[in-house]
Formats: sequence, structure tokens, C-alpha cells
Amino acid sequence: MRTMWRSLIDATACLALAGVCANCTEPPGKPGASGQASKVKHAQPSAPPLPKPPPPKTTNDVLRSGVLIVISKPSQQMHVFANNNLWRSSPISTGKQGKETPAGVFAILQKREFHRSNLYSNAPMPFMQRLTWDGIAIHAGHVPGYPASHGCIRLPAEFAKELFQLTGFTTTGVIVSDQAIDTSQDAYRLATQTAATIPIDPAVLDPKWAEEIRLAEADRVKLARPAPPDLANAAEPGGPAIQLAAAASAAQAEAHWVAIARQHPELAAMRKEIVPAVVDGQKFYRLRAYAKDAHERCSNLQRAGTACFVVT
Repeated sequence: MRTMWRSLIDATACLALAGVCANCTEPPGKPGASGQASKVKHAQPSAPPLPKPPPPKTTNDVLRSGVLIVISKPSQQMHVFANNNLWRSSPISTGKQGKETPAGVFAILQKREFHRSNLYSNAPMPFMQRLTWDGIAIHAGHVPGYPASHGCIRLPAEFAKELFQLTGFTTTGVIVSDQAIDTSQDAYRLATQTAATIPIDPAVLDPKWAEEIRLAEADRVKLARPAPPDLANAAEPGGPAIQLAAAASAAQAEAHWVAIARQHPELAAMRKEIVPAVVDGQKFYRLRAYAKDAHERCSNLQRAGTACFVVT
């Protein structure tokens, strides 16, 4: 009986060793040679998965629970809705000819109670709420009853102060329309029909998530093999280009790219570049993308509510 159990133990040990050695390789030319160390193949580390981003918000989301600002350039009016009800309306002054305020859907990127223009002679911009990193903001200023600014949306001082206290980075959306809107009912109707995604900056939405995105992308770049170039649609610097953001840091620009690429997978075929720039002593990081059909892609992004403009 002892001999039988001994034989079973020896057989089990052999099977276990066979399983271990199933992934072994012998030295070339001497299969099975004794005294030679076996070499075990190790799998290459895979790129870490990207963190799951916070859920995007649409204009309808913030209309129901948040603050939605509707701006009509032809009517020179602003209508503000809070938690699905009209809060207040006000006359405004948008960009004059040659400096028109861009239409689209925006988020609040930055708020400063006391701010001066980086572009226009240090001009005061009280209760500034930035919509784009290239100079478009809502702020208190002269409202003459017609378009007169360099692209910003000016408000009466008291209205600008109260609006500044009402809005938040993650709870506010801004619709700038080329349509004439005569009443708050018309503004509400436009808001319910838009339903575009609000381009909330990941860095203000969740700074920790933005940092995780940056680190994960850095690891991914190190581990990933370079993808074959899309020769049919390739474009080098100096070719057709679009700008998607002018962020305060390179990490913020990278996080913004990841966020919008998730919403628009077609961007993966474009060549991305983060370009540092200094404007009036302030450093920005321009997020640009290149492709032969870049300008057409920009038009599609704008129609989908994603901020974008053509680089000329």
C-alpha cells in the first residue's frame, strides 16, 4: 500500500512539473540538455485602462437642475434659468463687427471678481466669467444697446454681480445663439431644443480625475506601440489645423483632449499637438489637431456643441 501511494505522489509531482515547464524553452541546439537553466516567457505589461470620466452634462440637464444662460446676439438679450424657472433677463452688448462673439454652447472655465483683460490694454472686466481660453467672457461693462465689445458679453454691473454669485463651474451651461429671441418663452424653447453636451473642463469638474487621466495617458504613451500613420488624411504642423482649447496647463489640455476624444472618437485619426504660448505675459497651452479635412471636422464639432475654431 505504501508503495502504491508513493507511486501516486511521484506521478502527481511529475504532472505538476510538466505543467510548470509547459511555458519553458530549452537552449537552442540542445533540447532537454541537463544543467541548462530554463527561460520563462513573461507577458508584456499592458497599458492601464483610462479612469472612467464623470458623466457628461447637457443643456437640458442644467436647465432642470442648475443654471442655464441663453444669449441672443441679434436681440442683444440674456435670459437666465435656474432650476427650470426663469431667474432674470437683461440687455447685453456682444462683439462688434470684426470681433463677433462666437455662437455655440459653453461652460464656465474661470471666475474672477476682479479681472483685467490680457488682450485689450488691461481693461477692467469686473465679475468675469470665462467662456473660452482665447478671450471670450461674460463680465460687467458698458451696455449701449448694440454690439460694441471685442467679443465678450457685457452686462449691467448689478446684474453681472448677482449672476456671478449664482453660477458654478459644474452646474452652469451657456448657449450663445445667432437667432433672434424676443421673449423668455422663446429662450426656454430654444434651450429645450438644443440638448448639446456642455464642454465642462475636466480639471474643474474633478481635479483628481484630471490628474489620473494625465498619468494614465503618460503610461499609455510609454507602453503603446506607435499606430501606423493615416497617410490619406495626415497633416503636418503648418497644414490644416483646428484649436480645441487654450488651457492653463499642459495637463489640463491633455485631460481636455481625452474628454472630447471620448465624445468624438473620430478625433483619434487626427494628429494632436499641445503648443505653449505666451499672451501679454500669461502662459497658455493651445490644444490643436491636424488633418487634411480638419476644417470640415471643426464644423461638425461646432454643430455637436463642442468648442472649436479653425487655425489660419
